[in-house]
Amino acid sequence: MKVSTRTLTLCAVGVVSVSSLSACATKGYVRKTVSAETVARTAAIDSERAARVQGDEANKAEIASLRNDLQGLRTEFGAKIAEVSQGLQFAFPVHFAFNDANVRTEDAAALDRFANVVSKHYAGAKVTVEGFADPAGSKSYNNALSQRRADAVKAYVSSKGLDASLINAVGYGKSRQVNPGAWGDQPGAELNRRVVFVIETPANPEATKVTASSETTANPQ
Repeated sequence: MKVSTRTLTLCAVGVVSVSSLSACATKGYVRKTVSAETVARTAAIDSERAARVQGDEANKAEIASLRNDLQGLRTEFGAKIAEVSQGLQFAFPVHFAFNDANVRTEDAAALDRFANVVSKHYAGAKVTVEGFADPAGSKSYNNALSQRRADAVKAYVSSKGLDASLINAVGYGKSRQVNPGAWGDQPGAELNRRVVFVIETPANPEATKVTASSETTANPQ
């Protein structure tokens, strides 16, 4: 059977047309795919950027809140907060009556606020309660008395929500006196009968930076 030149030409044109349509369809598919990937990638970048901005804002808000709370401890309760070798030291006007280990009613507010600040900003941190005594009495007696004071304060702040397993109570007896030699009713003796807090492992590194920038490094009292 003879096939005319016109027929062959039409067939060739048809093949070319189909190939062209196929090529156009492929290019369109690739174009749409690339466009979709670009949109998705852009959306992911925007989402990551937004999350980073939100994280930065949240961190700024946390630091601002910490600064405010630390300042409240200083202005309202006369707390001295400083960076020491063990961590952060919180020295409060939490004292004891002569030869007594009971937490005084007038110190409850300061201890309540301290427990709140630790729960809010230092969750999971280890806290040491250091107890002290004035120089009256023997070394062994004062060691035991200062330990009872530290234990009493540990029990109190634990009742306010702090994890007792993260609190270490230590009695240092009549060492590190604020007013050397003062005891009983002598002026300044009450300052020797005290507790000092040390937050040993701050969960938030920024907390150390904030404190260090606000207070000068202190020597343990």
